[in-house]
Amino acid sequence: MLGNDWDKILKDEINKTYFAELLNKIKKEYNNKIIYPKENHIFRAFRLTPYSNTKVVILGQDPYHGANQAEGLSFSVKKGIPMPPSLQNIFKELKNDLGYDVPKCGSLIKWAEEGVLLLNSVLTVEANKAASHKMIGWETFTDSVIKKLNEKETPVVFILWGSFAKKKKQYITNPKHYIIESSHPSPLSAYNGFFGSKPFSKTNIFLRKNRIEPINWQIK
Repeated sequence: MLGNDWDKILKDEINKTYFAELLNKIKKEYNNKIIYPKENHIFRAFRLTPYSNTKVVILGQDPYHGANQAEGLSFSVKKGIPMPPSLQNIFKELKNDLGYDVPKCGSLIKWAEEGVLLLNSVLTVEANKAASHKMIGWETFTDSVIKKLNEKETPVVFILWGSFAKKKKQYITNPKHYIIESSHPSPLSAYNGFFGSKPFSKTNIFLRKNRIEPINWQIK
């Protein structure tokens, strides 16, 4: 289904009854409503970041629900689309943390290719209806993804922004891994602990310490 090692890792989950029912429901949604991201981008995060290459996980809630924004990666928007406020704040923190100029483009595909799994807990959304696909089965699937990542022998950094992402902390029990948590980068909470949290430099310090190639966070 995904074309890389995730197929083997998630084989048992993909074959469960709830998952088949979920995909059928989602198919009907795409046939009758405007749903984001594009259908062939639902599992894009997995295609761009194989299990074996996952060094970092940045967990989002669900895709952007505005026209042409979502591209299957948490917090990322398509090239040419104005950056949402949360993404603007992520780039501000990146500049403050590592000194990189704020990118002109809001696509985070480069991070995904570096080994950053940009995972939303819910993988689809109806246009202009935030959280409209919450509690239909996606959370069960993505919780299993986190559990599988927790089993990795190679250390992984989990970046949890906001209370929603922090709820997933219960599945990260392997002491080899590293959790970075703060408030969400949204304008409502960024000044309550997100700004100044230095997640990007902390991630690379941990990766280097474990003899893992650090992430090149710079997007030009």
